[in-house]
Amino acid sequence: MSTLSFTPQPESILGRIRRHHALEHATLHVLAENLPRRSMAGYSDWRGFWILGELTLEQVYAAVNTAQSRLLNGERELAVHPNCGTNFVVSGVIAGAGAFLASVGIGRRRRDWLERLPMAATLATLGLILAQPLGFLIQERITTSPDLGELQVVEITASRRGPLPAFRILTRG
Repeated sequence: MSTLSFTPQPESILGRIRRHHALEHATLHVLAENLPRRSMAGYSDWRGFWILGELTLEQVYAAVNTAQSRLLNGERELAVHPNCGTNFVVSGVIAGAGAFLASVGIGRRRRDWLERLPMAATLATLGLILAQPLGFLIQERITTSPDLGELQVVEITASRRGPLPAFRILTRG
């Protein structure tokens, strides 16, 4: 009997992205602690991650180092972020599914659609309520990994992405 494992290994591309995603979130948490109400964003890939926002290279460097240290010291909750795209996707899918379910069996008349609108709004709203804890759970279990292992930041560079300052964080390990 053979078994398939879907748990990404640290050396796999998916494992690297999950660790980068966790460090990206932790970095955004640290930046938000130090710079409240500052608009920032990030995204991760297999080589590292990006931080976007009106920041300096020194601020990003300090935040990445602090975030990495805090994750390595057991602050696993930093790997999950309330404004993560995972939360938005989960919310959209569940709310959309609720609205779709409300439309099942509707006739072709406009009145039929209007009569179902309250049900569609109710199911979509319930979906959004259920999606919030589910989005966090999916981040925690699937899209991030706070276990950084031997991950090392090797370079942080500043550039611009259109009008926004952008910071590229590259890693190895």
